[in-house]
Amino acid sequence: MSTLVVYFSFDGNTKFIAEKIAETISADVIELNTSKKYPTQGFRKYFWGGKSVIFGEKPKLTNEDIDLSRYETIMIGTPVWAGSYAPPVKSFISQYKIHGKRIALFASHGGNGAEKCFARLKEALPDNQFIGETAYVEPKKSPEESSAKALRWAKGLTL
Repeated sequence: MSTLVVYFSFDGNTKFIAEKIAETISADVIELNTSKKYPTQGFRKYFWGGKSVIFGEKPKLTNEDIDLSRYETIMIGTPVWAGSYAPPVKSFISQYKIHGKRIALFASHGGNGAEKCFARLKEALPDNQFIGETAYVEPKKSPEESSAKALRWAKGLTL
């Protein structure tokens, strides 16, 4: 059985970490894409992201169907929005009903909220074994440090 790294990235921070992790452990990687486009600048960016979390939005994913039966371990990456995971990750969890998997979580954020985000993800993914979690503060601003941290974390997981 192999490992899947699945993630949603808004500003490229989570994508940066996802690609480093997938490369380190030779995992398959899938970026979640949606038909919904979020504002990318200014106050509207934060307002719409927070509103989407608060109202429990589940935007339609435009990815092809993912065969999760091929994977024993799933690593889920998300930006932290309003202390939670991004709505496209909510869509993924809702659409795929993940059970009996080994789950590792990673998040990127602007300075806080990762602990709440991980707690909410664990609540949304019952009946799974959690093998690790890690968070990164704006990883593209310190790429070498963030890459090294992602490498250490991924190599330290029991896969």
